Amino acid sequence: MGELELRVAVRGQRSFAEHQYHRGALRVLRPHYLDDSGQVCYVVVNPGGAYLGADLVLLDIEVQESASLLLTTQSATKVYRTPGSFAEQRMAVRLGEGARLELMPDQLIAYREASYRQRTSVTLRPSSSLVMTEVVTPGWSPDGAAFRYEEVRLRNDIRVETDGGSQLLALDNLLIRPPLGDVGGLGFMDGYSHLGSLVVVDARVDQELADELHGLTAGFDALTGISLTRPAAGVAGLVLRSLSHSTDELNRLLRSCTDLLRGRWYGQGPLDLRKH
Repeated sequence: MGELELRVAVRGQRSFAEHQYHRGALRVLRPHYLDDSGQVCYVVVNPGGAYLGADLVLLDIEVQESASLLLTTQSATKVYRTPGSFAEQRMAVRLGEGARLELMPDQLIAYREASYRQRTSVTLRPSSSLVMTEVVTPGWSPDGAAFRYEEVRLRNDIRVETDGGSQLLALDNLLIRPPLGDVGGLGFMDGYSHLGSLVVVDARVDQELADELHGLTAGFDALTGISLTRPAAGVAGLVLRSLSHSTDELNRLLRSCTDLLRGRWYGQGPLDLRKH
């Protein structure tokens, strides 16, 4: 069991943690400022190193008006065997007016006989900006054979809140359930073993941006598709899915997309989390 609460506000030109609480299997490292934009970066740490059966992790993240948060993890999220019950992560996210959140965890690695569920519920305002990435990869045995995890379920529920109420923008459900044969077998994810996702919600999302990002991904060894949501309260959403045989390739692909958004919308350089 692990719990983490983080509430980020802005003071002067910098964002900071107005409230921070953790219990059990989660921690955050001291804040970093990667450039002079005032965006604060927090790194989530799981001292236990992995999720096991029946583990439940709860995260509550709030980015208040005009604040900016980059949230990442110290290392990959590993899910080992989960006999008896699945491991689960639930995250609630709230973004205020003009708030910005970049959620960029390291890859999720599901090992043999692992079952994992992740639910992210986001409530944001029409002027908020959200960017989320995710990479799912199977664990590997010493002899190079793919571990066959049982399933990975990822659910994103995104709502736009106005003075008149809340509107559903996107309900994104993803179920990955490898066949009993090889993980990369024909008919399962078109023969690919790794999945990358990018979700962007911002008033500046449109078909032109989707086309540009799709063109940007063409140079990578991956199969990629992009779709747009119907606008809600003047806000549009973009969902990118990419299939590959390589975690590094997907990370590079997703980073190229997020770097484009960071540079164009906020004048920031390419992201360097300086992880070692």
